[in-house]
Amino acid sequence: MKKRKTPLRKCVASQEMLPKKELIRVVRTPEGQIEIDLTGKKSGRGAYLRADAECFRLAQKNKALDRALKQPVPAEIYEQLARDFIRVEHQFRELQERETDDE
Repeated sequence: MKKRKTPLRKCVASQEMLPKKELIRVVRTPEGQIEIDLTGKKSGRGAYLRADAECFRLAQKNKALDRALKQPVPAEIYEQLARDFIRVEHQFRELQERETDDE
């Protein structure tokens, strides 16, 4: 049986190409809201970040999300995303562990 190709995406902060499952997607919705998308299916312009807080801080420092989402990201949105990112990071890692256990 043929092994399926693993979709790769680039982390906007570290510029590394990683499997899509190892990255968290931040999306700018058509309404202009910026939020974290764990499903990877929300409509809008997306940017991928490696699932660790250090990578998120690097993206904030370099304004990588601003460039990737083609919209300035206000400081209060970064603060909200930072809180959400820490919370979501744990959920994301748990999902990854479950998927590897299923395989």
